[in-house]
Amino acid sequence: MSGKGLQAAGNLISESENGPAGFVPSSPEEVELNRRVNRKMDFAMLPLLSLVYLFNGLDKGNIGNAQTQGFTKDIGAQPEDLNFAVSLFFITFVLFQPPSAAMGRWVGPNIWIPFLAFSWGALTIGQAFIKGRGGLIAIRLVIGLFEAGFYPTCVSYLSFFYGRFDLAVRVAIFYGQYAVAGAFSGAISYGVFHLKSGPLRNWQYLFVIEGSLTCFVAILAFCLLPRGPSSAWFLNQEEREFAADRMRRDTALFIQHEYGKDGLEKDRLSKRDAIEAAKDWKFYGVILFNICASVPTQAFSIFLPLVLQGLGFESIRANLLTVPPYVCGAIGLYLFALSSDRRRERGYHIIASLFIGIIGLILTVTVKSSGGKYAGLCILLFGCYVSAPLTVAWLSGNTPEPGKRTLILGANGFGNLAGIIGSQIFAAKYGPSYKTSFYVSLGIAIVALLGYTGYRFGLAAANRYKRGKMAQMTEEELERERTDKTRYGDRKYTFIYGL
Repeated sequence: MSGKGLQAAGNLISESENGPAGFVPSSPEEVELNRRVNRKMDFAMLPLLSLVYLFNGLDKGNIGNAQTQGFTKDIGAQPEDLNFAVSLFFITFVLFQPPSAAMGRWVGPNIWIPFLAFSWGALTIGQAFIKGRGGLIAIRLVIGLFEAGFYPTCVSYLSFFYGRFDLAVRVAIFYGQYAVAGAFSGAISYGVFHLKSGPLRNWQYLFVIEGSLTCFVAILAFCLLPRGPSSAWFLNQEEREFAADRMRRDTALFIQHEYGKDGLEKDRLSKRDAIEAAKDWKFYGVILFNICASVPTQAFSIFLPLVLQGLGFESIRANLLTVPPYVCGAIGLYLFALSSDRRRERGYHIIASLFIGIIGLILTVTVKSSGGKYAGLCILLFGCYVSAPLTVAWLSGNTPEPGKRTLILGANGFGNLAGIIGSQIFAAKYGPSYKTSFYVSLGIAIVALLGYTGYRFGLAAANRYKRGKMAQMTEEELERERTDKTRYGDRKYTFIYGL
């Protein structure tokens, strides 16, 4: 092997020790410009997306709050019908995530995201007036259809604006609205459920108020979300050009594309993107572990008010007491994500958060007092909200081809199968203590911990293999590996997986 080839391989390897090389500001002026662009995006775009996701969480979880006020009894259904409807919701919600995310890639996230939000907001208003078991099941199925694809489309959208090691903390701020929604939902429910006058029942007011606010925010999003970094209305011309250029530089080592005036790739989605996504061995393992890790999050987003009621707290107070655990979840998520971006590391952060969640579960099932169990729930939610957004940032950073990335993030929505599992684990027959439910959740969380540990070391082994291959290649072979299409995106030997 030539000396230049050895040096080139050494440079690629050394640059990639802590994960895939990407955009790095090359001057003090670029450092300042990068900060300014991120700051403007953080204030102009991220809060709006986060607000939409907040209402997504509200509209998904308010049915659990409504049940504490006799929702199923009032509509002529049985309590077990609620669990069945929640399970069916997750079937359409999960199955339609990949095609919905693909549609968002074709249509444009700035149009698709508001359309989905307005649709499920309108259906949430209609949920206030349903009757019977059939009406409950039908409307939850359709709400699941429109909520499907929202989260992966939003994360894919963010990945077109932020570099891979600026992304996790933004995804955390975005995903954290799910935890905030849990706290906000409890606070809103506490206030709304004190309404005792008017033509509607108090739980009907809850659906109407939250659904109407969702529709309003969706209209704002349609008016304000830019199509791409080069068309961001809140950036000046210099900043728009830089924002588009840094995203090209972030993946230039691994992919070659033609870009449009909006700063996005002209070839939005290809047949090879679908084939490569289906062949990705890494994904099938991580989705299983993501399902296991998400069971507590998905279950408690709906059933936490009922769990607290089973611990001895009366129904209206149980809704208010959901606030502190969700606040703990948001704090844990932000701290872990900030550390993960700064250290450019994902795996150990997820493993540590799962360990904290397991400690919380153990306390919840072993401590006798209601106060002790409540403290265990707070510790549990401090840890369990971390894995899902960091997994998304991990998958996004390790998938440089944007078309394949969109499909991978959409298919990662199968992690929401945890909602079906959670709705059955926390079925009414296991109440009021839900002790069996917590034991089952504990076992599933341990499986997730072991799985993510194996996945992290599996990627490390793949990196060692790639470095060995690069060390044997000439400079010309390295350049050809980088630019040709023989191997695609992350399958290239020159791409080192972030750990």
